[in-house]
Amino acid sequence: MKQYKYKINGNLYNVTVNDVEEDSNVAHVEVNGTPYSVELLDKTIKKPVQIIAPRPAAAPKTNTGAPVVSRPVAASSGQAAVKSPLPGVILDFKVKEGDVVKKGQVVVILEAMKMENNINADRDGKVVAIKVNKGDSVLEGTDLIIIE
Repeated sequence: MKQYKYKINGNLYNVTVNDVEEDSNVAHVEVNGTPYSVELLDKTIKKPVQIIAPRPAAAPKTNTGAPVVSRPVAASSGQAAVKSPLPGVILDFKVKEGDVVKKGQVVVILEAMKMENNINADRDGKVVAIKVNKGDSVLEGTDLIIIE
């Protein structure tokens, strides 16, 4: 039996998955105490896989409700991403696309744990892409700016 909480359009739903009949692909669930039998359209039932990975101490939270952004980039040769060193909220950009930057120059201001953190360019080059927006919540390792 698994229990989940979902918030859909501001409404909270408590969902309990009681069991799944593997031969007929029918799941027996309760939503806010009301029982349902749900037929699964995908005929293959996948067993859950447990992934154990380190987590940050606290997930970033914003008053604006901005989504947490994690957009990895496949950088081509000659391009490198300036990554977020910790989870936080993007406050400001000190560069724009097309600007030439020097190693160590401040490119982004990131708020984390109620402190403003300067994120510096890790190489000389030209800003070819800004991958996040002001107000976005980002996770550690998120690509912020691409420098060529």
